[in-house]
Amino acid sequence: MTDPVAHDPEAHDPEAHGPGAPDPAAAALEASPDAVRPADGPSGRVLLAEVVSTALSATECAVIVASRASGAVVTFEGVVRDHDDGRGVTALHYERHPSAGDVMREVAEQIASEHPAVLVAVQHRVGDLGIGDVALACAVSSAHRAEAFAACSALVDLVKERLPIWKRQEFTDGTDEWVASLG
Repeated sequence: MTDPVAHDPEAHDPEAHGPGAPDPAAAALEASPDAVRPADGPSGRVLLAEVVSTALSATECAVIVASRASGAVVTFEGVVRDHDDGRGVTALHYERHPSAGDVMREVAEQIASEHPAVLVAVQHRVGDLGIGDVALACAVSSAHRAEAFAACSALVDLVKERLPIWKRQEFTDGTDEWVASLG
């Protein structure tokens, strides 16, 4: 049997959230003019891929990829922690390269290509973040959990590997340092 998500970009059904309910995916895309639209990418299965300066939530990404065909929605939030390499951290600042949005779309499309049974939504935040803030949010849906878990894990790894974003960490001892967010 063919998985409808793998071959049908229309599998993301706004009515899946209730009769007459607004489509959360459409609302999220409208609120973010830099977001990739499903028709923008070759797969039609990347529903959101962007770098933004506003608060993120994996729950919002999950709403975007959920559909009646989804037996699994796997989410991830990369959260700012209070330590790094044995030093106390008080805050982070992320800076993006001008190509970051394009790279995010390429990464999401690569994951969609490598995992043809999934829908993808992913965001990375830039600017000033405090302890507990979400720096990376993503969700992947699929008919089956194994594919959703595998694709979400691969997505996080590829974002960390390829996205041209740098972070400045502020430490409890008053010092700071810039490091590549890559890797």
